[in-house]
Amino acid sequence: MRTETNEQKLLEGLAINDRKAVETIYKQHFSMVQSLVTANSGGSDDARDIFQEAMIVLYEKVKSGTFELNCQIKTYLYSVCRRLWLKRLGQMQRMAPELSNLEETVPVEEDMEWHEQKNRDFQTMDRCLHNLGEPCRSLLEAYYLQKRSMMEIADRFGYTNADNAKNQKYKCLMRLKKLFHQYKK
Repeated sequence: MRTETNEQKLLEGLAINDRKAVETIYKQHFSMVQSLVTANSGGSDDARDIFQEAMIVLYEKVKSGTFELNCQIKTYLYSVCRRLWLKRLGQMQRMAPELSNLEETVPVEEDMEWHEQKNRDFQTMDRCLHNLGEPCRSLLEAYYLQKRSMMEIADRFGYTNADNAKNQKYKCLMRLKKLFHQYKK
């Protein structure tokens, strides 16, 4: 699957300290960590520190050559950042003396399950798009991914007007939804 290949390339780039790979990982995942930290008694500087520490952990693991990632980079980084932030909170004693409430403060399991379900849904949708066939796949990609107007789509695909293109888009979307529900079973 494309996602796994892209993530593998990012890890390979990280292992050789490729600036573009590092920047891509940062752009894709920092906001998630920032949300985690700021929602749990931290600030933007704390989030940057925690993310940087997690990137170092990931870099060292990848550099070792024996590291095998069994989840998405996002899931791994979230888990590492969560642990690092909980450790930092404990050190700073910002939390109440009862450390047993940490799980209530940072609901990681629910978040992780939600992220993993979304990842599975995206992978299923990718498979469905691949199996949808032409011209539906190109039409939906033009509208949803390339943000083309219905008039541009009508011109590109040879429909007489934007309304006909819109009707065809609707039919293609219904076919995609049907495929998606078949794959999810």
